[in-house]
Amino acid sequence: MSEPSSSSRTVKLETLLQVLQTGQIEVQGLLPNGSNYTFFAMVSRGEMRTFAVYKPTRGEQPLWDFPEETLAFREVAAYLTSEALGWNFVPPTVYRTEGPHGAGSLQYYVQAQPDCHYFTFSEAEKAELPRVALFDLLVNNADRKGGHILKDTQDKLWLIDHGICFNTQPKLRTVVWDFGGQAIPEPLIDDLADFRQRLDDDDDLKEAYASLLSAAEVQAVRRRADRLLTARKFPEPGPGRNYPWPPL
Repeated sequence: MSEPSSSSRTVKLETLLQVLQTGQIEVQGLLPNGSNYTFFAMVSRGEMRTFAVYKPTRGEQPLWDFPEETLAFREVAAYLTSEALGWNFVPPTVYRTEGPHGAGSLQYYVQAQPDCHYFTFSEAEKAELPRVALFDLLVNNADRKGGHILKDTQDKLWLIDHGICFNTQPKLRTVVWDFGGQAIPEPLIDDLADFRQRLDDDDDLKEAYASLLSAAEVQAVRRRADRLLTARKFPEPGPGRNYPWPPL
């Protein structure tokens, strides 16, 4: 199944989400180098098939600063946020209550260009990244490594690995500090303002967040959006730990 990025994206996306939500999950193997158990899977529903990344909740390593068994929900919340902003750069992601290794998140697998990531991007490619920086500020991403910013074979930008986002306390750790001190571009301010209004007015969006995050975490999203809309500029790294390790 091709990436949902053409003019018929809505139809393709709905179909893809149906496959991810209801299809049969067949684990193909364990993906290497992850701190949590992460599986490469084939998902099929009738004649429709797609590759996916399956992260079962029981494979999550406990973290002192995040509630246990919540990382899969945070993966889905990051996708929800990307869609609500209209930026569409987190792969379609759903929460499955059952799977070969139990409940967890299931995300469309992006066929990425080999060795194409933040640290290999040209200056022109890095010019696409203000949205990424703003997104990570909004979701309070505690682990934006360079390898989590990808381009697929059609040169579309994608962001992956959002299990440790949405903490109520400041946790931002990212490699993307290219825009520190600069004004946030007006089109992104407009998108953020629309998103912030929807957090108050869109019952469907509020219900979706409530199913994934705590009330305090949703309120923290509101506060971060308000601060960004007031400041209208990207922050610069402070004295604390502002970079992930390892960076890639």
